[in-house]
Amino acid sequence: MSDQPPPASTPSSPIGRPPAPLPDLPPAYPARAAWGTATRLRAWQSAALEAYFAAQPSDFLTVATPGAGKTTFALSVAAELLSRRIVERVTVVAPTEHLKTQWAEAAARAGIPIDPSYAGRRGRTSRDYVGVAVTYAGVATNPLAHRVRTERFTTLVILDEVHHAGDAMSWGESVREAFEPARRRLALTGTPFRSDINPIPFVSYAPGSDGVLRSVADYTYGYPEALADHVVRPVLFLAYSGEMQWRTRAGDEVAARLGEPLPKDLAAQALRTALDPAGAWIPAVLEAADRRLTEVRRHVPDAAGLVIATDQDSARAYAGLLRSVTGTRPTLVLSDEPAASRRIASFADGEDRWMVAVRMVSEGVDIPRLAVGVYATTAATPLYFAQAVGRFVRARRRGETASVFVPSVPSLLGLATEMELERDHVLRRPVRDDADMFAAEDDLLARAQASETASAEQELQPFQALGSEARFDRVLYDGGEFGHAGEVHVGSEEEMDFLGIPGLLEADQVRDLLHSRQSERARKQRRVGGAAAEPAHSGPAHSGPAHSGPAEDRALGNVPTHQQLATLRRELNGLVAAWNHRTGQPHGLTHAALRRECGGPAAAVATAEQLRSRIDRIRGWAATRGVGG
Repeated sequence: MSDQPPPASTPSSPIGRPPAPLPDLPPAYPARAAWGTATRLRAWQSAALEAYFAAQPSDFLTVATPGAGKTTFALSVAAELLSRRIVERVTVVAPTEHLKTQWAEAAARAGIPIDPSYAGRRGRTSRDYVGVAVTYAGVATNPLAHRVRTERFTTLVILDEVHHAGDAMSWGESVREAFEPARRRLALTGTPFRSDINPIPFVSYAPGSDGVLRSVADYTYGYPEALADHVVRPVLFLAYSGEMQWRTRAGDEVAARLGEPLPKDLAAQALRTALDPAGAWIPAVLEAADRRLTEVRRHVPDAAGLVIATDQDSARAYAGLLRSVTGTRPTLVLSDEPAASRRIASFADGEDRWMVAVRMVSEGVDIPRLAVGVYATTAATPLYFAQAVGRFVRARRRGETASVFVPSVPSLLGLATEMELERDHVLRRPVRDDADMFAAEDDLLARAQASETASAEQELQPFQALGSEARFDRVLYDGGEFGHAGEVHVGSEEEMDFLGIPGLLEADQVRDLLHSRQSERARKQRRVGGAAAEPAHSGPAHSGPAHSGPAEDRALGNVPTHQQLATLRRELNGLVAAWNHRTGQPHGLTHAALRRECGGPAAAVATAEQLRSRIDRIRGWAATRGVGG
């Protein structure tokens, strides 16, 4: 009969003692481990293993930044539980069909045979397998069959990207019904937050100081820690703006600068105009991204790029544009099917330059050589953005950097600036009185509006794109902004100051080079009599640039709002750079401390009043010689 427990391959060890390093387990998957990886496991993986086996929990939630090695950690737990005979079987639940195969291949290298083709309706699998891999959607189709299997064997259930169990109430209920009898459940996620308030099964929630229920992780390994450990790459966000023209449903022709303050429907139409393959914006950005990839490949010869598109039609069009730019056909992935999985695997192991894909490559897919990305999709939730950027941060050796090209719109710039901030899944607000009751209702409404799909929004707001152009706007890095004064044309020397950054640099070297190139360009402009624009970061040797006085504040009233904001952001970033020189505190932490004390969103999308408040606050720190935050 199939599905009989195989004999243990290693002697059991006393329950409660942390496991010894597993000799056959490579440090990362695929086998090309990141620089700095330990002989067996990374430091965070060993620490998480120790915490797991010290607690011996039924449920354990691990939050680790994309690219950190959650798969390796989970398979280490599985191998040890199997060797101790605590469990007989392993069930892996993944978001997509492709990830089922990826898990099976990784598990095979760890000596754990997993069946990725298992279906609950079939009921059994070959006795050669120790476990199965299924999708959340597959569990929802027949939760009872999975429950029977879970009850039949003592089982470890690995819930990969567990936030997907909250994608629909039916999915969450199915996961709970199917796996409630499991001996152990190990939940994994790189982004423990969602845009809705559906509870995630087998995840604990606790009220914070504000009374709001938030998810509680048993072990957390964030992006800042992974960056310091050289486990992930630093990310440069290159933002592109430009003028857009389109015709509304009413027949009105609208012209607007991408990223300027607009009503929600017009802002969405401006972004979709930029992403229209028939316009000039997306071809210019794709060409710039390919130039950046060429620079990266000078130091990382197999580096690759990925374009994330909104839909299949756009993906096909972008692939055609890239073929015109590069002279070669990019890999095109349009759906979650076996043929697409083979194309992804072939691309991951090859040396081709570009892949174009829709949603399926935005989460979990492991292609370590991806180093340049183009975020060409209208999806703008924190969850989706973080998972998409996660495709580019997997480090293989020290000094690699990632570059992600984004439209210069406030929502995306805010997410890029906040990349290093930790988030938890928030369930609901506390309700203490009538005012709180209505506030909670408003919160639910806001979340529902935020979760509207791009396709639904397009159907509700039809329009016709008329034309677009691209302009280089700025670089976001480590919580700060870098760029040149005024609009920068695509293909100019000013743009190449940033596109030409070497592909192998330490994180602090990236920051120093950004500042150096920006300052040098500003000095050249002053020498030739150009507009005297201060760099976005003043030199770190300064004690801080002079605050704009009353006269200058009055002068700012005569210039457009976006220029006022740019001036204030440059001043704030200069002060943050000076604070870094004085205290050694990283730029991102200083920006976060200022936000905690002064309130408001990230500097990229803050108002003039909020920026001035932060400028005054950091000047107050300097005057008292205290360290903020």
